[in-house]
Amino acid sequence: MRSSADILVVAATARELAFGDGWRTLVCGVGPVDAAVNTAAAITEQRPDAILHVGIAGARRSAALAPTTLVIGESARYVDLRVPETFAPRVALPSPLLLAAARRALPHALLLDIGTSAQVGGTLSQRDGSPRSDTGRDHCDVECMEGFSVLRAAQRAGVPVIEVRAISNDIEEPDRNRWHFDNAFAAITAAIPTLVAEIALCVR
Repeated sequence: MRSSADILVVAATARELAFGDGWRTLVCGVGPVDAAVNTAAAITEQRPDAILHVGIAGARRSAALAPTTLVIGESARYVDLRVPETFAPRVALPSPLLLAAARRALPHALLLDIGTSAQVGGTLSQRDGSPRSDTGRDHCDVECMEGFSVLRAAQRAGVPVIEVRAISNDIEEPDRNRWHFDNAFAAITAAIPTLVAEIALCVR
């Protein structure tokens, strides 16, 4: 075990990252493919002790999650993958150790399933365009484009991982001028130092 923990903080864009002396960062790119490939490459090169995946996210209007609400991923669900789970997994779970650390670091954050889709609104509809069930196993109130990919890459490499998001918009809102980008970026970057400090205590 290293004398100090090596934490890699991963986000799709640089605006979702905070920079400091206590962790390394990776801009993994937008969408499931780049996120998986770049995270896997970084793990191979750097071999971190743990990965903290952060970013902004949309939320279903019916969930009534205000902008800047912080969400800890209870699971990451790849809703675009419509094959039997015997062929490929579509659910990735966070490290229980890191999940507990995130909840200590952010006691007011919500614990929810987070859906991953390559398109905005992908968690709202089936492949044929019909609405997803509000009670089905793929139902998610929070949507992002990279979460499952980062968690899956980390898990395949045996690296503990957790996902934390800040809500920026209603998924159903088509006008991006009404999305709260700046406030959501500020919320997630402000949470990173606290999260890293708590995670580091678990993996030293």
